[in-house]
Amino acid sequence: MLGQVLSQLSLIVAVMVLVSVAAFVGWDRLAATRREWRARVRAVAPAVAVLVAVLLSNSVAREAGPDVSWMIDWNITWTIYDLEGGFILWLQSFETAWLTAYFSFTYIYVYVFLMAFPVIAYFALSDTRPLRELLTAYTLNYVLGLFLYVVIISYGPRNMMPELVDALLYDTYPEYQHLTRQVNRNTNVFPSLHASLSATVLLLAHRTRDEYPKWFALAVPLAASVALSTMYLGIHWAIDVLAGFGLAYVSVALSTHLVGRWSVADALERRLGSIRGRDARGNRDGDGNEGEVPAVRSED
Repeated sequence: MLGQVLSQLSLIVAVMVLVSVAAFVGWDRLAATRREWRARVRAVAPAVAVLVAVLLSNSVAREAGPDVSWMIDWNITWTIYDLEGGFILWLQSFETAWLTAYFSFTYIYVYVFLMAFPVIAYFALSDTRPLRELLTAYTLNYVLGLFLYVVIISYGPRNMMPELVDALLYDTYPEYQHLTRQVNRNTNVFPSLHASLSATVLLLAHRTRDEYPKWFALAVPLAASVALSTMYLGIHWAIDVLAGFGLAYVSVALSTHLVGRWSVADALERRLGSIRGRDARGNRDGDGNEGEVPAVRSED
């Protein structure tokens, strides 16, 4: 079943990305990308490598994280409930079949699309800084989010109040449980990574609105829908979503600082330049005369 769900997810998101590339990126940028892709790959490779390493470690830490969380035993579930009360119950009072279908699609498919499309769109730009900032912000979201998941225990509304809050996503589309259980734990809801990563995409879409004005206009309702879907479906509290927005702001701000001040690619280039310089001096001085030019005897 998991394979079938993943195949369906991949197919639908791929179609959404292809349509968006045609609508927002344009053929001129794609033609330039075909000529410059090697240089762009070299520029973003360090950020990609760090993100992949974090995602791999995240999958391992997610297995051991709950044990550490219970050792710390900082459970804020009731604190969250005391602060916001029955907001999720009120939100679910507007439940209809079409709203459930829309927010279920948004929670699964639109969320993955929001994560994937900007990577392609920013790779199509000659300036690689937006893509490096995006990848770095993704990395920071996962690093900081995982830290909070380990430190804090928090159950979502559908787990805390199963008799009152409907698990609309799984009641309507039970096959999605095979997918979400691979990446979620019941105690990991503060903050909402769905909200934080969607907000991250939106913040960077705002920064690149001159390059992609239509994409920014679309990213606003999509990111808002993803955040709202997490609450309507009973998965996250409103406070989780607000914390996710805060995490997005911090991650984007830090990514701007890190990418602007320090670059792995530039550091490697300086290191390679230094090595090449030493090699050149070594070859020049290889006769043991410490760089002195030997005297030329005149034949006169």
